[in-house]
Amino acid sequence: MIKLYLVMIMTLFLVGCGAEKPKVKSAMFQSVNSQDATLVQSGEGRGSCCICGMNLVKYYKTSHTAQKDDKYFQYCSIHCLEEHLGEGITLKNPKVVDVESLKLISVAEVFYVVGSKIRGTMTRVSKYAFKDEEMAKKFQAKYGGEITDFNGALKKAKEDFRY
Repeated sequence: MIKLYLVMIMTLFLVGCGAEKPKVKSAMFQSVNSQDATLVQSGEGRGSCCICGMNLVKYYKTSHTAQKDDKYFQYCSIHCLEEHLGEGITLKNPKVVDVESLKLISVAEVFYVVGSKIRGTMTRVSKYAFKDEEMAKKFQAKYGGEITDFNGALKKAKEDFRY
C-alpha cells in the first residue's frame, strides 16, 4: 500500500514538473512580411533606419522616407525623421507608410492617429498614418488616440526630444 502511494506521489511530482510550453510572442503590429515592404535606400544599410539602425521591415508600418538631393533616407519612425530634421538637414518629398495599403504616400495626404493603445516605434506615444480618414477613425475607435495631420504628429514627435 505504501509503495502504491509512493508511486502515485512520484507520478504526480513528475507530471507536475513537466516542461512548460513555450510562450509564443504575438507578431508586432508594426511588422510586415519582407515582400510587402518598400525600401528606398540604397547600399549596405538599405534595410535599416538611417538614424538608429532598427530593422525597417520589423517597424515598417511606422516607416517614413525623405530625400536630400539624389539621396533617399528611410526611417523606422517619425521620431527618427524628426531627429534627422533636428540636425539641421533640409529634406524634401517626405512620405509615410499607409497602415492599410502598406504603400508610401505623401505626408500631406494622410491622417495620423497619435497616442493609440498600439505600441509606437521609438516613442511611448504611437503615431500611425492612414490615407483614408474613415480607416483612421476605425483604428481610433478600436485603439484610441487622436486624429491629426503630419504637422500635429511631427509636433508630438518633437516632444520626445525635450530635455
